[in-house]
Amino acid sequence: MRIGIITGTGTYALPGFEEAVAEDVATAFGPARVTAGRVAGVEVLHLSRHGEGHPRLSNHVTHQANISALRERGAEAILAVTVCGAVDPALPLGSLVVFDDLHFLANRLADGSLCTLHTEPGAKGRAHWVFEGPFSAPLRQALLEGARGAGLEVRDGGTYGHVDGPRFNTRAEIRGLAACGVTHVSQTGGPEAVLCGEAGLPYALIV
Repeated sequence: MRIGIITGTGTYALPGFEEAVAEDVATAFGPARVTAGRVAGVEVLHLSRHGEGHPRLSNHVTHQANISALRERGAEAILAVTVCGAVDPALPLGSLVVFDDLHFLANRLADGSLCTLHTEPGAKGRAHWVFEGPFSAPLRQALLEGARGAGLEVRDGGTYGHVDGPRFNTRAEIRGLAACGVTHVSQTGGPEAVLCGEAGLPYALIV
């Protein structure tokens, strides 16, 4: 299985990445830079959301191009890492969490357009769909087992709250998210989960 790995703030390359070759993949939504290689004998496609040196803030991340490029390069599943703020006051800072739910009511990209790959009327594959499970159960289990196997404490489940960047949230906004059951807040995971769902790519997110 060829795995796509998306990394965020602070991680712009994978450690132990062998035979790594980077290329700009052309998509209907513009180019995205994907690096192919192997990690522990597994075929991996790495994509850095923000780019080397972090030139793209959260509102500049090209989510549609990123997911399209990984799919076109043959990714069969996507694991993503994010940096979050903790909304749940009982959660120690720095905790490792594998998310099991998503709060992304706006369902829009940073430019205000709808978060979808189906931008053309009549295009093949378009459909309404039920999105009860934004995170893949088998991938979640793999992340949990991997963390525990490495001797790390990890929380099984949490609700990722997607908000628009680049600014952080006010206290009132955080209280609103907490009232909805959100445990963590960040600015990039919502579109990835939705677009992977449309693309038929299992997706899991860890902080």
